[in-house]
Amino acid sequence: MTKWPDGYDRVIFDQIDSTNLEANRRVATTAGCLWILANAQTAGVGRRGRAWSTKTGNFAATLLMPLTIPLKDAALYSFVAALSLRDAFVAVGVKPADVSLKWPNDVLLQGGKVAGILLETAGKGPSHMMIGIGVNLAHAPRGAALEATATPPKSLVGDADIDIKAEAFLDVLAAQFSLRDTQFKTAGFAAIRRDWLAHATRLGDQITARMPKETVTGRFETVDDTGALVLHTSNGLRHITAAEIFFKEG
Repeated sequence: MTKWPDGYDRVIFDQIDSTNLEANRRVATTAGCLWILANAQTAGVGRRGRAWSTKTGNFAATLLMPLTIPLKDAALYSFVAALSLRDAFVAVGVKPADVSLKWPNDVLLQGGKVAGILLETAGKGPSHMMIGIGVNLAHAPRGAALEATATPPKSLVGDADIDIKAEAFLDVLAAQFSLRDTQFKTAGFAAIRRDWLAHATRLGDQITARMPKETVTGRFETVDDTGALVLHTSNGLRHITAAEIFFKEG
């Protein structure tokens, strides 16, 4: 049994509108770090405001934590969370070679999306950060629930033959996050960046970054020390802070 990490509380709901909405409601009364888990959520929201529903058997959680670093660096927690998820998958039996990381906030299983991360700030100042995490433990979205041109979805049950309940997975993830958070706070982003790049998907390949006003294609060179994606394009290096990433197949 995985030991629950010191310094973290948790609350578990059978069903809720959204773990991020619940985190927002708890900002004023939460001084430390709090994991909020829902076995089902009815009004979850993913990146760019997309609907993010959670079937029973999948994983939907939000970590509410005080914002103790400069606001400009808050987005770096996407890398901390991604590595924590990878560590958790390996800890529950997924083959390490099957898990890779997609910039900026997805985790892939055998090349298909198995988990996503949503970072938001909350409270006055802001005072807190919310790290929303969704994992396809038992079900992968199909049909209308699937984003157009999205990385094909995978699930732990269907694609890795691993059956784990959400509460058990939270125990593992919380422990791994605590370790990665300590690494971030003691060794800085350089150590997190090094480990993230070691598991990055399509590093060195041609990828496409789609932004609101332009689309850029280039070779995925690295991630810089601010967390930005670095592409080598026909016009030189481009540092991209926010975009949808697409791969050329075949």
